[in-house]
Amino acid sequence: MIRTPMELHEIKRNIASEDPQDRMKAITALKDHAPEVAVPLLLTRKDDREFMIRSFVAMGLGFKQTPEAYAALLEIVQFDRDVNVRSEAANSLGKYGDVATPVLLKAFRENDHWLMRLSVFPILEALAEAGKLSKAELYDLCMLGLQDKDVMVKASAIAQLQHFAGTSYEAGALNALTQCAQAKRWYVRRQTAMSLKAFDTEAAQDLLAMLQRDEDHRVVAATLESLVS
Repeated sequence: MIRTPMELHEIKRNIASEDPQDRMKAITALKDHAPEVAVPLLLTRKDDREFMIRSFVAMGLGFKQTPEAYAALLEIVQFDRDVNVRSEAANSLGKYGDVATPVLLKAFRENDHWLMRLSVFPILEALAEAGKLSKAELYDLCMLGLQDKDVMVKASAIAQLQHFAGTSYEAGALNALTQCAQAKRWYVRRQTAMSLKAFDTEAAQDLLAMLQRDEDHRVVAATLESLVS
């Protein structure tokens, strides 16, 4: 059954409804409208009592880009009471390109919640690969990520350490990988082995030789792959 697109007058009525389902449908329907139409309506629900609706608003403001949408996302990523909404706002800010880099760096540094950091890290990684983020800034992020309690955040930081091979940050990166090679979690040790393949030094080879004798077969497999490559 083909649904008829919601008319603008219906969207305006539903977005003001007391029923959260009506508001959600209205926000979703705004995808078919231009930013100058969609953004003012999305902003009416920026402070909605339902966090899911605020998340959808944050998502929509990433696709419907205007100066007003960007300003609203800056507010959401800093002040919304729910980390799910803040992380969605961070994802949307990433769509605005390198203009949002300082904000995303600040969000990563000041929000130690794993969900926020996992949302922001890939965006900053992409910016670094595009040359929009300096080696110094990426190195700083990695050092913060390595201290994170969440294993996925830590693994993301370890994965980025390979980009410092042959740079002035190589010694620091290898020192961090040396510590990670002795981590209790196998996932951390496996990611360490995968990152070490970028380093053409005796210290890196010694670490790989150690990891080749790891008690976990998944770490051993990753180490052998790194040695071959």
